[in-house]
Amino acid sequence: MTDRENGIRLVQTVLDSTDARALAEFYRALLGLVYRDGDEPPPAGRADERGRDWLVLRDPHGGPQIAVQQVAELCAPTWPDGTVPQQLHLDLAVPSLQELRNQHARVLALGGTLLADREQPDPDDDEPFRVYRDPDGHPFCIFVE
Repeated sequence: MTDRENGIRLVQTVLDSTDARALAEFYRALLGLVYRDGDEPPPAGRADERGRDWLVLRDPHGGPQIAVQQVAELCAPTWPDGTVPQQLHLDLAVPSLQELRNQHARVLALGGTLLADREQPDPDDDEPFRVYRDPDGHPFCIFVE
């Protein structure tokens, strides 16, 4: 059964953030997404009303969207070592090991943090991958397809 047959489809993944604009900028830059019309950052010196509420990032090629919702408090996941589970994470893919290395540098430059490095996977793993934490603490993976 396709999404058209059952009448339902996934529109976007929503991430909570205590700084919605900063988290949206992280994923915009990392994934090459664009803001939904009206959600762009305001001109310098103007209040960022939308950035204190809800922002939508779209894939210019029609892929999945990411939305960022402003919250007053956020209990960031402490996975893999702590008591707060990750609850949700994004899986991102690259076509080669070299591109995984290239993206590693970008993630760190954009404010992400490396949590686990499986560039050389165990024999039981299917592909090389790395796990990161975004600036708000949400874990995400980048793996080689």
